[in-house]
Amino acid sequence: MNHSNGVAPEKAVFSLFSGESGDNPFSLFAQLRGIGSVIPIPFPMGSTDRPAWMVTRMEEAMLVLKDHQLFTVDSSSIAGSHPMLSLADSADPASPPTFFTGKSMLTVDEPDHRRLRRLVSKAFTPRFIESLRPRVQKIADELIDLVQARGQMDLVTDYAYPLPINVISEMLGVPRADREQIQSWSAALAHGLGLGRREPGVDEHLRAFGEYTAQLVDIKRQQPGNDLISQLIAIEEEEDRLDEAELVSMITLLIFAGHETTSNLIATGSLMLLDHPEQLKKLQANLSLVPSAVEELLRFNGPATIAGPRFATEDIELAGQQIKKGDAVIVVLKSANRDEIPFAYPEELDITRKINRHLAFGHGIHMCLGAPLARMEGEIAFTTLLTRVPGIRLNMPREKVKWNFTLSSQGLTKLPVAF
Repeated sequence: MNHSNGVAPEKAVFSLFSGESGDNPFSLFAQLRGIGSVIPIPFPMGSTDRPAWMVTRMEEAMLVLKDHQLFTVDSSSIAGSHPMLSLADSADPASPPTFFTGKSMLTVDEPDHRRLRRLVSKAFTPRFIESLRPRVQKIADELIDLVQARGQMDLVTDYAYPLPINVISEMLGVPRADREQIQSWSAALAHGLGLGRREPGVDEHLRAFGEYTAQLVDIKRQQPGNDLISQLIAIEEEEDRLDEAELVSMITLLIFAGHETTSNLIATGSLMLLDHPEQLKKLQANLSLVPSAVEELLRFNGPATIAGPRFATEDIELAGQQIKKGDAVIVVLKSANRDEIPFAYPEELDITRKINRHLAFGHGIHMCLGAPLARMEGEIAFTTLLTRVPGIRLNMPREKVKWNFTLSSQGLTKLPVAF
């Protein structure tokens, strides 16, 4: 392995997973790409001498994410595979499941994945997503109304966070009074769980989240409404239906995934535009560039750092490396999205870039189901921000901006702005 770039991969990887690489992990990713497109790393999820593998470039990343027969998300399906620190194994069997501890689209491959996704896709049609546009716009405008006269806000807590959680809660039929509680559970899960990391207290939050969701499902069974949970309960197709555990796991996944990453897109994307004033100016002058800007912001610094680990189902050679059956393979989405091979000047933010493909939403059968919703929310969030508060500027020293490393992602804790 080539160490000529001066990076000891073990040390670099440790800093990546622990969050010590700080504000800018991208120089580290560039060094790792210089070492190779697939590199051995110490296994970050338990004590074992067996290596895991990190995928740093686009071509190999797409191959791993697309070929779920060679690379599965379900380590339990492979005899002698890596000792995963599975939350499901240590969960209280009496507690309702969540997407961490139960069977959800994240943790199964075909044929179960297809069945689960098909059932929820019926409620997630493009037409339905598009029908939400006026409501999303109204929520964005109401949030700006609250702060416009003040001339300043914390972009994270006043805008980027409440927008997606209100949208997904309305979609699912989560009562307004419960949203703050859901927000705090989600934050606790996002900050308390990571690759090889499990903070004390997370189990209680998981249990409470699962119990709340199971109760909400009971209420909707008795009093169905015009919402996604009621639709999911009503969906029944021959023998193909969601059982109770799958339903509760699915709803916790939709609640969590439906806002955590989108709020990161809005907050991080805003900071990236403030960091690149010439791009911000270009966008303000031509708001028709917003959809293209959203794609570039997703590529340049999207919400998810890695995709969930995959496990080799047989011995295979990938980019010259001998990967053994059961080995963990971790795709670094943020590195693949800065790969010099598919992207010219990948370290530059260019809101007019023509992007064929990026991996911010993943790839293959596990590609993010909510991508169309996230794109629409991002477009409305940025357009509204730039229209309503055109003089937006950072209201703190740039070096004081704090990142937190959450479950497979990196987000901002706060972002004070003035306008």
